[in-house]
Amino acid sequence: MMSKPQADRKSPVIAVAKHLDRTPTLPAYALITPSRNEEVLIAKTIESVIHQTILPLKWVIVNDGSTDSTGAIAERYAAEHSWIEVVNRPVRKERNFAAKVHAFTAGRERLKDINYEIIGNLDSDVLLDKDHFEFLLGKFRDEPRLGVAGTVFREEGGYNSGTDSFEGQNYVSGQCQVFRRECFEEIGGYFANKAGGIDWIAVETARMKGWKTRSYKEKSFFHHRPLGTADRGVLAASFSYGQKDYFLGGHPLWELFRVSYRMTKRPYLIDGVALGLGYGLAAVRRLKRPVSKELMAFHRREQMRKLRAIVKRVLTFKPIDKFTLLSD
Repeated sequence: MMSKPQADRKSPVIAVAKHLDRTPTLPAYALITPSRNEEVLIAKTIESVIHQTILPLKWVIVNDGSTDSTGAIAERYAAEHSWIEVVNRPVRKERNFAAKVHAFTAGRERLKDINYEIIGNLDSDVLLDKDHFEFLLGKFRDEPRLGVAGTVFREEGGYNSGTDSFEGQNYVSGQCQVFRRECFEEIGGYFANKAGGIDWIAVETARMKGWKTRSYKEKSFFHHRPLGTADRGVLAASFSYGQKDYFLGGHPLWELFRVSYRMTKRPYLIDGVALGLGYGLAAVRRLKRPVSKELMAFHRREQMRKLRAIVKRVLTFKPIDKFTLLSD
């Protein structure tokens, strides 16, 4: 059984005041969580937020047409914590990433009267350390051109995005993606693309516009559900990621490298094949790309820089640090 929500023992104002002696200039932040059918995990996420050392001025949980008890669980916590608000959206059949953006936008509408500098998009299937947001707020305070920030994440089975992904330190994962408000507004917010890539488009656009984007390895969070498997299996997710690599403008040479690399990882061969089929079939069908030519060119230049760095290290027998392949 889920434990009884704790009493509202501290408001955001009291929580901030409690830490004034050691964090006098941390920027204020707000959170938005679009959530759909997450009754199994959402309570764990809520508990990890209400125990943060620095609380948000406001946290809007958007119950995005759930058909389970997600909304009811969120409402119970909101009744105990005045800084949590639940927005209930109508039930719908389809599940896509554009709907998530619309839910986020609905949550952001509730922040119009809140004077925040930092805004975070937090999924409802993650577990955070108690000082997760205090750590990130410190980075925003210390780095004026930091536009998007987050940390690496872990999953069951030992996966760690800091060591197992070629996305690297300049990418910020969408499960917990935190923006400087000025940056978020300059990039036009999230782009409502049904097929996905909304977090990637946001980060890459910010970088293209001159903002610093950074994931930090000093902290991490736990992601309960493997990426892309909310409504499908691992191979179907890999096929979908291949399609997404194409319509987000990924370079064919980088995709060839990525497919080859994935073939060496469990479940061996077939995962890479699924990824390659997704990309190849999307190319044959010439799926419409939602990104601009400018953004696609910027993305491909970064991919080729990564590939050259990998080849150089292989030829000189140096170890490959996936996380730091690209530096500022």
